[in-house]
Amino acid sequence: MRFLRRKEAETTDADDVVDTAEEEAAQSKAHTPGKGRPTPKRREAEQRKRGPVAPPPRTTREAMKRARGNKDERKELAAKRREIRATQRERMMAGDEKYLMPRDRGPVKSFIRDSVDSRRNLLGLFMPLAILIFVALLVPDPRVQSFTTLLCLLMLVAMIIEGVLMGSRITRQVRARFPKEPVRGLSIGWYSFIRASQIRKLRVPKPKVRPGDKIV
Repeated sequence: MRFLRRKEAETTDADDVVDTAEEEAAQSKAHTPGKGRPTPKRREAEQRKRGPVAPPPRTTREAMKRARGNKDERKELAAKRREIRATQRERMMAGDEKYLMPRDRGPVKSFIRDSVDSRRNLLGLFMPLAILIFVALLVPDPRVQSFTTLLCLLMLVAMIIEGVLMGSRITRQVRARFPKEPVRGLSIGWYSFIRASQIRKLRVPKPKVRPGDKIV
């Protein structure tokens, strides 16, 4: 009986050693060792990517050199922006659809502009007439003021009549040329009036046809 108890005790001790070894192995697998240092913050990581920060200037001369360098960079950037704006302005004046304003895009608006530009309109004197009225108000002579006022009134009436007739004519042309496009007479008439009331050299985009040319 003593021998059996001794064997049972040895078997129990061996099982305990095996269980302890298995537990230690499981703990070692589940536990991840630390990196030995704290996780860097996002700002620190971005600074490392960008590179080291330049030290502050030690002398006034060094500070002036850095300021000049920044000014040169700003001047170069401003020059590039001016060049881009000039290119966009040039393409818009040439009538490129990508650079036109939304109100001027489309084949219908292009046809309206060509139709207006192909004729000389009395509405083209609208801006000079406004300047004439302003100058007449500065003249102290009442006779000049009354004559100028009467002349400008007659011109305005003629311009209104011409604008109505021109709007109806261009509306008929647009409906005949673009039967599938939604056409609103008031919108076409107003767009034609605004285009015709501008001085020819100041129209945007620039006219593609000359007065008297036929629209193809």
